[in-house]
Amino acid sequence: MGYLKSIIVIPSAYLKPDKLGFLSHFLTKENISLSISDNTSLFQAPASCGALFLTDKGRTCRQLLEAGQAVLIFLHPENSSESFSGAKYACENLTDLTPDYLERVYRRYRGIPWDILTTPRLLLRETTPEDVDAFLSIYSDPAITRYTEALYPREEEIAYTRDYIRNMYEFYGFGIWTVIERSTGVIIGRAGLTMREGYEDPELGYVIGTPWQNLGYATEALRAILTYAKEELCLDTIRALVKPDNKKSRHLLEKLGFSESLWNDSQNQEYIHYCRRNL
Repeated sequence: MGYLKSIIVIPSAYLKPDKLGFLSHFLTKENISLSISDNTSLFQAPASCGALFLTDKGRTCRQLLEAGQAVLIFLHPENSSESFSGAKYACENLTDLTPDYLERVYRRYRGIPWDILTTPRLLLRETTPEDVDAFLSIYSDPAITRYTEALYPREEEIAYTRDYIRNMYEFYGFGIWTVIERSTGVIIGRAGLTMREGYEDPELGYVIGTPWQNLGYATEALRAILTYAKEELCLDTIRALVKPDNKKSRHLLEKLGFSESLWNDSQNQEYIHYCRRNL
């Protein structure tokens, strides 16, 4: 579902209609309108209108952000000294403004989770605080917490999730995502990439709830994540830490091309270290 409905460009010497014709063509296909306007009354448009503003002016950026609008900055040599504090995204090449990218920028401002991956049976999207109850149910099974850390109590976990969204998704552009069974819309687990303190390379992780195990869901999700890591995130090395007696996960990682790493560290001696080169 697309939440972005319109792109409103604040005109300048660098943001002219003749430079945006290509963008209008792509947006029309997605039912997203493109308009050129410096009418300040538009700044007060309600968030529900689905507008993303494009500007290269620092003062205009501040006005828009103060009005609660979603803003994308266009950077060029003549505005390099201006302040765009508070803006979440900026671009230097107008041809990079694809509908998918613009949709993600808008969603980030509005706190709407990104859809990351779709497989034949699964949807992987960013986690929201509303997912916590489903996670608590999944993690209540002792078979799950045998190999992974338990969650915090509900209110603490919700607060942790809010911080995670800001510190992980917004900073790295990836993280551990929510796994949903497409046929039912039910949350069945979590999977994705994370950064462990003291490690340079991202770490693959997953949890699939007990009722949905032995159906190939973990394999399906992790294969898609590894492809995404290579093609979209340009990550060439992925690591994984597994407890020695977790034979199912060790077998799955080996099936996915991971091998035991000779590298180890004193902080995580209880784990076997695996590594996969995304070549």
